[in-house]
Amino acid sequence: MSKVKIVSIIYAIGIIIGALFFDVWGADTTPLKTLSVFVWTIIFIIALFFVDKNERN
Repeated sequence: MSKVKIVSIIYAIGIIIGALFFDVWGADTTPLKTLSVFVWTIIFIIALFFVDKNERN
């Protein structure tokens, strides 16, 4: 299994955990919850960049 797929699976699991257990997309969201989703996505994009860069070399 490629590293890009592993990073994508970890990201999806994190989104599911955020949705189900932390109620990120609930009716009463806070700025902290919103920022946590943005940070998680930024970490995902950075991880994808470095993993893809390392796989090409």
